[in-house]
Amino acid sequence: MQNLTINPQRLWDSLMDTAKIGGTEKGGICRLTLTDLDRQVRDWFRSQCEALGCTVAVDQVGNMFATRPGKRSDLSPIAIGSHLDTQPTGGKFDGVLGVLGGLEVMRTMHDLGYETNAPLMLVNWTNEEGSRFAPAMLGSGVYAGVFDRAFADSREDRQGVKFGDAIESIGYRGDAAPGSVKFGAMFELHIEQGPILEAEKKMVGVVTGVQGMRWYELELTGREAHTGSTPMNLRTNALLGAARIIDRVDQIALEHSPSAVGTVGLVEVKPNSRNVIPGHVFFTVDFRHPDDAVLEAMEGKLMSAIPAIAKEIGLEFSVKKVWDSPAVRFDPECISAVRKGTEKAGFLSRDMVSGAGHDAAYIARVAPTTMIFVPCEGGLSHNEAESTTPEECAAGAQVLLNAVLEYDQRFSQ
Repeated sequence: MQNLTINPQRLWDSLMDTAKIGGTEKGGICRLTLTDLDRQVRDWFRSQCEALGCTVAVDQVGNMFATRPGKRSDLSPIAIGSHLDTQPTGGKFDGVLGVLGGLEVMRTMHDLGYETNAPLMLVNWTNEEGSRFAPAMLGSGVYAGVFDRAFADSREDRQGVKFGDAIESIGYRGDAAPGSVKFGAMFELHIEQGPILEAEKKMVGVVTGVQGMRWYELELTGREAHTGSTPMNLRTNALLGAARIIDRVDQIALEHSPSAVGTVGLVEVKPNSRNVIPGHVFFTVDFRHPDDAVLEAMEGKLMSAIPAIAKEIGLEFSVKKVWDSPAVRFDPECISAVRKGTEKAGFLSRDMVSGAGHDAAYIARVAPTTMIFVPCEGGLSHNEAESTTPEECAAGAQVLLNAVLEYDQRFSQ
């Protein structure tokens, strides 16, 4: 156990090679879920796992499970998982490090002929990002029973393409029923996507939980009219209403600082002409907080503000909550395995709660789960400039390996 060391260069080479699939001119990745680029990276992932003697199963929402046998076939596998889809202007490491770090763990054991007590499983979860199909973490959510397959299939992107049609088009509608591919625990490696580890000069974040998250979709409808001939007091400007609600979203988050965050990240204005008063606006709201009770209070303030603002301007409105992910507390034994794995690797660490959503948040509902964070430069993520060093990637993969082996020791007797 003490002699198992990952190959940092091989890990880095895999990260850079897969970054070419959907690579952007600015050095990031645009690999939206269930596109042909997603198919390409899935095919690569399958071939790499099968080369290690793993069997690969795919479920009906495209989640991929590569299993390596252990000494005891009576035990459920220990899973390692994350995602290979990216944001439209994503970086090279978000999600991908967790999958390829897990692949490096598998490769290391394969090279040395090391056999764990329990089988190991490497998972690629579908649509973690939620950038094409909302909500986020859709594949892991279906696996955990939060959503059903019909709900997933019905999701539409902004071009009207349904998830169900997209998954059929790339050939990754598997046979396994969601949730039928069982495992006993899961570890997820990820970049922090925040500035704390870098600021404190810590190499590893021991993640104890994930904050709660809620997403909303809003539509405001006024009346399109000529900008030059319509007096200000006779306008019903949908964009003006959106602007006031967006400002209120920011205020609500500040009222619950320092832990609350509120964001409007997507806005569509129609007809989007410079000399036409906007008649329709679609936009999204993202609220997050570690305490579900505070999230509830934030939601209440938003729901009070929307009709008041719409009435003041004379707008029609609709609001829909499309995602509600409660705060999560991870498994103490898995957390302990990460702490011990970090100590064995000799890295400085700190406990932390994840500000971003991850597949582990849903998997924690059905299996013992935790996460491992490593720094990213400036805390920047969901950006083509996202950057993590080879040393940080290697550290995360080594701690992942150590933690899995530590957890596996509980089955040695």
